[in-house]
Amino acid sequence: MAIANRDDISKASSRDLAVLVASKKSAATTVAATAHLAALAGIKVFATGGLGGVHRGANESFDESADLTALSNLDITVVCAGVKSILDVGATLERLETLAIGLVGYKTTAFPGFYLTDSGFTIEHQVNSAAEIAAVIKARASVGTNHAALLVANPVVKEMNRAKHDQILAGGLAAANSNGVTGKAVTPFLLEYFHTTSEGESLSVNIEIIKSNSALAADIAVASN
Repeated sequence: MAIANRDDISKASSRDLAVLVASKKSAATTVAATAHLAALAGIKVFATGGLGGVHRGANESFDESADLTALSNLDITVVCAGVKSILDVGATLERLETLAIGLVGYKTTAFPGFYLTDSGFTIEHQVNSAAEIAAVIKARASVGTNHAALLVANPVVKEMNRAKHDQILAGGLAAANSNGVTGKAVTPFLLEYFHTTSEGESLSVNIEIIKSNSALAADIAVASN
């Protein structure tokens, strides 16, 4: 409740944790920070909304989420609705492959784009149950590829209207550019732009994403024990 209602809450990636702990401040954690803390606590599976990744124009800005490098070094399974459609999805998938981060689609070979069930990119491996995912987790340990994370891409059941999504995204990107929004401020800016411009539709989709991903993550955790 405090994180949702206070104005002094930082957005913390893994590199920020020590500073915030030392200064006794509160923060909302990115996937990178959440994964790091989960690993410290012995948690092997967690759910999030959309993964961070390579930002549009990263060939010039070098703007890439720390989520990717964090997950390349942690033995954890993350259930997500793909990556946020505001990112360069193709480049993000390339980085996932380069960093040897495992990727499977839950009941799909279409890589989801957060608000969209299909980002336009395909996934090589499909799994159809929590038991199948648990078997993959076990096999990763046996073949020694569990030094990096496993991503389970779970598409939202009811996506945003695609034409509306694309129109809002174009407007949000233009607004971010004209307002000089850069770095880790881009994602919250665009998510708020989506929420305001879609008149709450994006928030409704986001809520369904969290509910669906949390349920699947719980099933995976049970199947893995």
